[in-house]
Amino acid sequence: MTKKDERNNAQASGGLSRRHFLGATAAAGVVGATGLGSAVMSRESWAAAAEEARNKAVIHPGELDEYYGFWSGGHSGEVRVLGVPSMRELMRIPVFNTDSATGWGITNESKDVLGHDNTFLNGDAHHPHISMTDGRYDGRYLFINDKANTRVARIRLDIMKCDKITHVPNVQAIHGLRLQKVPKTNYVFCNAEFVIPQPNDGTNMENLEDHYTMFNAIDAETMEVAFQVIVDGNLDNTDADYTGRYAASTCYNSEKALDLAGTMRNDRDWVVVFNIERIAAAVKAGNHKTIGDSPVPVVDGRHGSEFTRYVPVPKNPHGLNTSPDGKYFIANGKLSPTVSIIAIDRLDDLFDDKLSDARDVIVAEPELGLGPLHTTFDGRGNAYTTLFIDSQVAKWNIEDAIRNYAGESVDYIRQKLDVHYQPGHNHASLTESRDADGKWLVVLSKFSKDRFLPAGPLHPENDQLIDISGEEMTLVHDGPTFAEPHDCILVRRDQIKPAKIYSRDDPFFASARTQAEKDGVTLESDNKVVRDGNKVRVYMTSVAPTYGMTEFRVKQGDEVTVYITNLDTIEDVTHGFCMVNHGVSMEISPQQTASATFTVDQPGVFWYYCNWFCHALHMEMRGRMIVEKA
Repeated sequence: MTKKDERNNAQASGGLSRRHFLGATAAAGVVGATGLGSAVMSRESWAAAAEEARNKAVIHPGELDEYYGFWSGGHSGEVRVLGVPSMRELMRIPVFNTDSATGWGITNESKDVLGHDNTFLNGDAHHPHISMTDGRYDGRYLFINDKANTRVARIRLDIMKCDKITHVPNVQAIHGLRLQKVPKTNYVFCNAEFVIPQPNDGTNMENLEDHYTMFNAIDAETMEVAFQVIVDGNLDNTDADYTGRYAASTCYNSEKALDLAGTMRNDRDWVVVFNIERIAAAVKAGNHKTIGDSPVPVVDGRHGSEFTRYVPVPKNPHGLNTSPDGKYFIANGKLSPTVSIIAIDRLDDLFDDKLSDARDVIVAEPELGLGPLHTTFDGRGNAYTTLFIDSQVAKWNIEDAIRNYAGESVDYIRQKLDVHYQPGHNHASLTESRDADGKWLVVLSKFSKDRFLPAGPLHPENDQLIDISGEEMTLVHDGPTFAEPHDCILVRRDQIKPAKIYSRDDPFFASARTQAEKDGVTLESDNKVVRDGNKVRVYMTSVAPTYGMTEFRVKQGDEVTVYITNLDTIEDVTHGFCMVNHGVSMEISPQQTASATFTVDQPGVFWYYCNWFCHALHMEMRGRMIVEKA
């Protein structure tokens, strides 16, 4: 009798529905191809295991979560902040999107980051990653990419606001993104996925031999593109080692095909390994070129280059993950049931041409199941890989897989757990750092049919929380979520140090202070109107529950900029400013200055009001803009 038959018989004999069976076996950690064991658990055992697992994830009122989780907002273009293990949503950080609650995309401060032309109104946020020092999260910045519009953003984690967005030239569709880990995050590594003509100026759109994409490095402090590396194929995901010397990327479409079938012809594609030291030295020495009008240094990393090595792996590989002990890159096969384990300590020999075959750096290719996409780690030698087609997570032991590959008969798979359904990324607590602690695993499942109340043809996705602290994985939480959160990252709460109120010299509103100084205005005390032709600047303070100015006058056709400084010094006393019928709203947190610019087209009386509840007399916090006829 197969294990599947055993499970089906257990289900029938116990009278359990499929839903209860899946929940119970997930809680007990006994589902999948290898997790059942020799005995079938009783209904009571399942229930006890499930209850114990759920209790570990309960955060009672007034208690704080152990971890911050930062989720990509997918097609919304934002980043979402969750507490883990409660999975409570704490905040949303708008990045590539417009957000009327905070005024992101409306305020001048946000337009300074996004660009005042508002060229792009959408974003596709994929991979959030936190800056490091010596391979440990330092809590300074979070970086995230916009695949839709070829951008990379930086978020300051002290105020949870995006402060820089970089448009990456010469390429299209930034997908995989990871950070240099040591000695600190000097570079943000990001892959452009799609091949395009170079330069892409409409002169050579058919000869695919002249089309390519590039691996990109962005200076984490300046957010300027430091260099680009031309590659063969389409780049996918990337990660870096713990020496600062190497980064590696999965790379598909070795066929250089434009059609779906064509991109799957070859049995193997590549992991491209980048020698960061060599690339940086060449750029410093001026041994590079530029493309079109962009000044960014470009080096050629195609086959035969001193800067790269191409390691053949099966087939259309997807995720690329570095083990927390720094020993291995693991490439996930996607169209192969295997993952490929690359020994990082063999890369020196590979670049020094001491290996006869690039595949000599591969120390194992364990078979895990159908559709392996991403791998994460518990810091105890085990890896966890999502199997998209099987709708499972496979827990397996890395060293046992290496021994098996070397010829020993070793069972390296520890367990398989059903998840719901079609998992993409997964992420374990602290897993991208040296401190991987093996407590929690988040699985981001793409489908959720039958898991939640139906809400129309568009279904939510399902973020599932799994306890991995014991020998067996235990599913403890289903969480519906919107618009494809692509990936997430979990960090200890002590590694993030958010400010409670703004500092008055914060550079986030430095441009407002500069303008105020030109106008002879003190932001912290003055309430006045400054007219400069048809440009009017209105300065006012706010202290709950009043604005420092409850009426101002302008003329029809004026361009009006309102600057508001929140003088409250108590955390959580956030004010808002909403100008009725003018498309203007914004948040002004304690000690923050925020501003918005709009044109008044119609004469009349227009009220403005505080749209963030701040006081018992919040409804009375308002004023009038009187617009005189031109």
